[in-house]
Amino acid sequence: MDKRKGYYLIIPAIIIMCIFTLYPLIDGIRVSFTDKSMLKTEYSYIGIDNYKQMFSDPVFWLSLRHSIKLTIIVVILQLIFGLIIAWTMKQEIPGMQIFKSIIMTSWVIPVAATVTIFKFMAQSDVGFINIILKSIGLENLVKYWFGDPKTAFSFIVLLHLWRNVPFYGIAFLAAMQTIPASFYEAAEIDGANAFQSFWYITLPGIRNMIIVMVTIHVLWTFNNFDFIYLATGGGPINKTDVLPVYIYRQSWVNYAAGYGSSIGTIMLLILSVYLIVYLIIQERGEYLR
Repeated sequence: MDKRKGYYLIIPAIIIMCIFTLYPLIDGIRVSFTDKSMLKTEYSYIGIDNYKQMFSDPVFWLSLRHSIKLTIIVVILQLIFGLIIAWTMKQEIPGMQIFKSIIMTSWVIPVAATVTIFKFMAQSDVGFINIILKSIGLENLVKYWFGDPKTAFSFIVLLHLWRNVPFYGIAFLAAMQTIPASFYEAAEIDGANAFQSFWYITLPGIRNMIIVMVTIHVLWTFNNFDFIYLATGGGPINKTDVLPVYIYRQSWVNYAAGYGSSIGTIMLLILSVYLIVYLIIQERGEYLR
């Protein structure tokens, strides 16, 4: 009877997930095999023509490379800086309590506000960055940083770091605080230095948190739309184009819903493969332990 009650309790959640997640997912895959346009109600099934077009589309491959590149760079840097911040916050340093209370500010600020702040800072005439450059005699470097093909991608990376590194830091700090102090005391007695304690005690102790954070942010970064759309729209000259932005442009600018859905389906397959590989590695890791 108790088991049946449990099923009854989760039925509403299952129904909501089917309506708002499963149905759009299946319908999106179905639409990818059609020539559906946002400008007309009639459409027909065209088999794999959208996928043939996609695999011969240079902008698709460029966007895919940018998505993978952005995800790898951002997640690695967030992991490194998050560990540094967490380790720093764990130390008894004057003013650290104040720092801990304000560190999450960048994460709670809305994305639109964050992008607006950075775009204003990057302005060529009144931007904070260029004002600093002018004041130290580097007028030749003054530019609109989001509009320069050589620097736009780097500033997108900087946006991700600014927003997410504090979240990493707080999460890793919480995990570090669960490690018994006796472990560090024993290591100190054995002659371990700070780096050895970090490498052999702290990192293994927060391993599960690292795996969770990396997994979440790989999915989030690869799927991220708002940062790039609001900051550059995929420009200049496709230098920051990623798959979510390209899907939006195909579906809502070019009105090619069928083609946009086919790109979305490929994104789904890529992330599904990543999750399967992650689960296999995680299961083997648990088995080896």
